Amino acid sequence: MNPNYEVRPFPIPLVAAPGPGDLIEDETLDYLSMPQGMAMFHPPRLPEPEEIAACEGAVRVLQEVLDALHRVSQNLAPKRQTMSVKLAGLQAADVALLNQVLGEGEVSAQIVREDGAPIFQIQESVFAGVWRVLGSDPSGASLDYIEIGAVPEVLREVALADGASAVPAALPAPPHVMNVPSVLVELEDQRRVWRSGDLSHVVNLTLLPLTPEDIGYLDYRLGTGRVLILSRGYGNCRITNCCVPNTWRVVYYNSMDTVILNSVEVTDMPDVACAAPEDLLDSAERVAEVLKWVRQA
Repeated sequence: MNPNYEVRPFPIPLVAAPGPGDLIEDETLDYLSMPQGMAMFHPPRLPEPEEIAACEGAVRVLQEVLDALHRVSQNLAPKRQTMSVKLAGLQAADVALLNQVLGEGEVSAQIVREDGAPIFQIQESVFAGVWRVLGSDPSGASLDYIEIGAVPEVLREVALADGASAVPAALPAPPHVMNVPSVLVELEDQRRVWRSGDLSHVVNLTLLPLTPEDIGYLDYRLGTGRVLILSRGYGNCRITNCCVPNTWRVVYYNSMDTVILNSVEVTDMPDVACAAPEDLLDSAERVAEVLKWVRQA
């Protein structure tokens, strides 16, 4: 053998062929860990009917919520219109009862200031399309109301305002940015032609050969708005608006917080954040059952 020859490492370990009795089976089986933390619907735990009936303010609000659900679900109101029920003036017992009856559904949202402080906090109830909205108006006065519809209107309004704001000046693509410029051109073309009522245009970034520099440059060019929505189901879906018109970042995670789908949508509001018409119909039936149960007391 040539003494100057360099032995390269062998990529597969050399193991002698096993003989009789050499194979020893493990006593325990090692399984892959399964995903955990699936969010499921649990109906609210209600007090006795007599206790609910004693809270006349809460019963009145639930009746108004039911009337609004009927109007919205039966298309007596325009499709994107929502209806609200104010909670100002209710007694503490009424508010506590409403919190218990409404519970917490799968979708929550925040509207934040530039410094990250929340202006509005929004929680969907266990009745899809029935939203609890807490916030403050421009004068600083507190707001507390229930909104009925596909999604609270304030989320659309703030996203629309962010889309009309100034975005950072376009800088030349830095090194290692390869494929995202064509994505930006596609998104700009879609924003130019998209109109209210059109289907969402979705760009699946997960399927594209994008580098981390591509994603960073995309985020810089689109900007990040003030609306943050979290939809919880089997895993999470994080939705943020961009500082360009009708554009949203939508990222899906599995129950182990691993990204499984990263996308950009051109639309006024991603469908995953909205209650569907059939959800509103179902919520109307369930709220009616609650009120019927109360009136039997």
